[in-house]
Amino acid sequence: MENSEALALSAALLAAAGDLTQRIHAGVLARGFEGLRPAHGFAFSRIAPDGATVTDLAAHLGVTKQAASQLVDELARKGYVERRPHPEDARARLVVLTGSGWACARAAEEAAAEAVRPWAELLGEQGARALRTALLTVAPGGPVRPTW
Repeated sequence: MENSEALALSAALLAAAGDLTQRIHAGVLARGFEGLRPAHGFAFSRIAPDGATVTDLAAHLGVTKQAASQLVDELARKGYVERRPHPEDARARLVVLTGSGWACARAAEEAAAEAVRPWAELLGEQGARALRTALLTVAPGGPVRPTW
């Protein structure tokens, strides 16, 4: 691939990612979840499965432990997460989603589906599946980090 083609591909991927982030964020806000920023959604993606420590979250987001701790404090004040004793490490705390946090995560899933629906309409179902497969081949799992 020539440099100009690589640059065009990079620009298109970054534009799609930025647009997708904003559409999902707007969809979450439209569903009544206030006081959130896109960075919170990236934190939710790490916390949601089974919880995470602040250290895990910092590594996932590519920020310092202090910055991750401040983000967790903010989400806890808003009622989206809570800290619990870690089941395997008495020195650590596990950050988990609350009921409101899980509701917000479901709202983000719905917003994500809405955001990519036009892509499926444009590319067709087969084209959308091929795009997903290709992207999962080059970026198999993250971490999904905010672009700041």
